[in-house]
Amino acid sequence: MAQQLNVGILLFNEVEVLDFAGPFEVFSITTSLSKLDRPFAVHIISQTGEMVSARNGLMVKPSYSIADAPALDILIIPGGYGAEEIEIHNEIIIDWIRKQSTKVKLLASVCTGAFLLAKAGLLDGKKATTHWMDIERLAREYPQIDIQQGQKYVDEGSIITAAGISAGLDMSFHIIKKLLGPEIARATAKRMEYDIVIAE
Repeated sequence: MAQQLNVGILLFNEVEVLDFAGPFEVFSITTSLSKLDRPFAVHIISQTGEMVSARNGLMVKPSYSIADAPALDILIIPGGYGAEEIEIHNEIIIDWIRKQSTKVKLLASVCTGAFLLAKAGLLDGKKATTHWMDIERLAREYPQIDIQQGQKYVDEGSIITAAGISAGLDMSFHIIKKLLGPEIARATAKRMEYDIVIAE
């Protein structure tokens, strides 16, 4: 079995549920073509490791805090009210994201998670997107970003940003294709009964 890639998904209070649950599902059920190997180990992380209250009251218990999380290959930053209005003012989290960006192979955001990447200065001079309701705010507050509208996700190599909520699924399949090829991405989407066209 090839060495698994560690996928970390950051949680915080008032995180949008599908922003993290969608990518969690995609990476968790991905298997190799032999169906025996699992290419990804998915880890849920929060600042303290304590229970998180997601949007609409869903309680989630992270596996790790940012202090004891394993070394990550991929880090996903979801969005929601908690990102755009709370964590954007949390210098501990912003600094952790900034430091992780120098360590991970791939950094991704879903929805307004892009604001946390922007606050950390990681989107300066890059193309990026976010939820359609927040595009204007992102452009206004971070004019150094080349804002892209009408796209499910924007791939800038080591940083990928996705539009709102369900777009995190499309982005996750794109990452699977990017790392493992279209055949595995298609097989994973079929298993989830997710209707998506994955080109060669």
